[in-house]
Amino acid sequence: MSNHTQLVIFDCDGVVIDSEVISANVLIDKLALLGAEIDMAFVQQHFLGCKFATVAQKIEDLLSLTLSPQFELEYREQLLAVFEHQLTLTAGFNKVLAQLTVPYCIATSSSLPRTTKALSVVGLTDVFSGCVFTASEVKRGKPAPDLFLHAAERMGVKPEHCLVIEDSFFGVTAAVAANMPVIHYVGGGHMDPDNQTVLQAFSQVPVLKHWDDFSAIMPALMR
Repeated sequence: MSNHTQLVIFDCDGVVIDSEVISANVLIDKLALLGAEIDMAFVQQHFLGCKFATVAQKIEDLLSLTLSPQFELEYREQLLAVFEHQLTLTAGFNKVLAQLTVPYCIATSSSLPRTTKALSVVGLTDVFSGCVFTASEVKRGKPAPDLFLHAAERMGVKPEHCLVIEDSFFGVTAAVAANMPVIHYVGGGHMDPDNQTVLQAFSQVPVLKHWDDFSAIMPALMR
């Protein structure tokens, strides 16, 4: 796949930034105040890779809990406050980014304000300036292919010449639906090594355990 790759599309949360444990804990704590007891495994199975509107609908469907209009705003404010003190890049990401020989962008289910803040905290604002695409820009979020196809179009690259790096089942599903080569990144702090959901559904998708291994998987993309 690397011989034809002209663009790398990174998911953001859990791929570029090690944010999923932080965001899950904030959500778990806020839902607990409303009487809904869930854990990290529940978040990973049902919410990982989804935009907030989808998460809210799943909460209603699975937990019989309708969130108030202010819940999302309060959640985002609390999350961004925690980001200031706890957010980091995933281990080794900066090194890979510095050695890539093709253009790259971000395609994320998170909101633009959250992503903008996160990239600022980890010092990547200028690096991804003008090439951050969010689910708010398309009709259907992941697992639909719309966001990845939108990112490819905006970056001027055909889908088959893109490489997606994703951590979530919904994200990998979206990449496959977009007919884009995809690598499943499992190096984030939120990943459960016993969770084989992606492997069982997409056995053909390569697995990346640490960014240090990226050059071995995709040598043609690295200096």
